[in-house]
Amino acid sequence: MANDPAVPLTLAATPDELTSRIFAWRRGFNALHLIDLGERLGLFEALAGTPGMSVDELASRLGLHAPYVKVWCMTACSLALLQADQVGRLSLAPHVDAVLADPRHPRNLCGYVRLGTQFATDDYRFAVDAFRTGATVPFQGRSPAFAESVTRALAGVNLMVARKILPSIAGLAERLNAGASLLEVGCGSGALQLQLARAFPDARCTGIDIDPTGLAAARAAVAAAGLGQRVSILEGDVGSVVDEGSFDAVLMVEVLHEIAPAIRPQVVAGCARALAPGGWLVIVDETYPADWADARAPEFRFPLQTGLEELMWGNVVPTREVQEGLLRQAGFTGPIERSIFGEGFTLLVTQR
Repeated sequence: MANDPAVPLTLAATPDELTSRIFAWRRGFNALHLIDLGERLGLFEALAGTPGMSVDELASRLGLHAPYVKVWCMTACSLALLQADQVGRLSLAPHVDAVLADPRHPRNLCGYVRLGTQFATDDYRFAVDAFRTGATVPFQGRSPAFAESVTRALAGVNLMVARKILPSIAGLAERLNAGASLLEVGCGSGALQLQLARAFPDARCTGIDIDPTGLAAARAAVAAAGLGQRVSILEGDVGSVVDEGSFDAVLMVEVLHEIAPAIRPQVVAGCARALAPGGWLVIVDETYPADWADARAPEFRFPLQTGLEELMWGNVVPTREVQEGLLRQAGFTGPIERSIFGEGFTLLVTQR
């Protein structure tokens, strides 16, 4: 019960219980690396395409060392990621095809796993010195591989925003379907721009960012999708690059906590300035616990994990008080709708 993600994690009752938890967390570390290996080596994809292979057949198909593949498969079976019959014919466990084997599936989490096994691991090596100096390695300007992993990690969230969240906001979908304009602040590599353009074929979509690596990828993605006539990608600060009152909706997805606290007020004010009267500001982000009493509440587990993992990026996850204070300071005086979805994402909606 204590390790059930839906139940607050209580204090360990005995040393043995604490020991058991630590061993479980260590297994989780190995499980993530097993998943990452399975994706990079093509093991999940091969079994999705040809279930029923033996270890030797799987290793031969992929040009891998069979004894290593056997250990990987046995461990994956123990984690309920694979299934094997009595003679060792292998297949994926239920739902593994979508979540781990198909990189195009919106539920695929391999990009999120890779952020941990590769990039977060590198950051933790840097962390000992960073904790002494406060040094950071910012999100902006990292490698194309990092940008790709972030894009893949957010694929499911982006699809939910475009296909479920925006259509559920009263009046917004109708405006977008009637040709309204939508600005995404912090568009990164442009993946959400493509989803928005497909979900609302009559809307005019614009993305803006300050990261040259992401912007180059975004422009290439828009061109490859043949959406250059409907999607614009801008570089710079939202407060100075876009015209006042020129958008019916402004959207930020997993961006607010990546903005340095010192400049958040001016960015949110820039979002407000960009909106036409009655326009919507839609923010998807994470909310940090405001006090110690909330630290073990289930709804804060994901934001707390983000706060630690992205510490060396220079990111600070805001509390509810900070989020709503930024909106009020920017001139939003109406109701602020707040809800939680997924593993701990916060949805904030308000109007100009």
